[in-house]
Amino acid sequence: MKPFQYLLFAILLVTLTNVRGAEIPPDQLVKTTIDEVLTIVEQDKAIQGGDRGKILALVEAKILPHFDFTRMTRLALGKYWRQATPEQQRTLEKEFRTLLVRTYTSAISPETYSKYQGYSVAYLPLHMQPGDAEVTVRTRISRPDAQPIPVDYDLAKAPDGWKVYDVAVDEVSLVINYRNSFAVIVRDQGIDGLIRVLAEKNRTENPAPAAAQQPK
Repeated sequence: MKPFQYLLFAILLVTLTNVRGAEIPPDQLVKTTIDEVLTIVEQDKAIQGGDRGKILALVEAKILPHFDFTRMTRLALGKYWRQATPEQQRTLEKEFRTLLVRTYTSAISPETYSKYQGYSVAYLPLHMQPGDAEVTVRTRISRPDAQPIPVDYDLAKAPDGWKVYDVAVDEVSLVINYRNSFAVIVRDQGIDGLIRVLAEKNRTENPAPAAAQQPK
């Protein structure tokens, strides 16, 4: 994912708590949250200036109760999830969550904000049947003098509302991207090796996603 694509995902995550997902359709949830946070970013000089403490505090306070990190970690591990012990699963979820939160936090930088001003988000019609518990909300990011970027969000309905568990940018799934890189690490170093890799990345100041280190 490129910085702006991380930013868009972070935009969605940061504001999921500002509306009650159980009370509105998932497409309206996505639109409301993205539009809302774009306004906040445009008005908040500290965020525009890259105040990492403020951004991180906001992410930690707002997104964790509204994001299905357990499911996302399980999908990212694929078949290896069942090979992990319950303790390893809990540690993997904790480290993966930290990696994602810090990655999206780092994506909101002055350089990113200034570079991608003028972009706009279009929302495609939602294809959803009554009783559906999982949906994909499709958006398109319009760019000056360039083709739009498709950014699609997979959500599942939980007792406390809709939760995001994957995002696809230009038809590339974030979960699958991580799954490919995690599989290489697990095959070479085992589950404990993956935990060590994630923990090391989370100790660095600006962790990069493991998936970004694999050739595309």
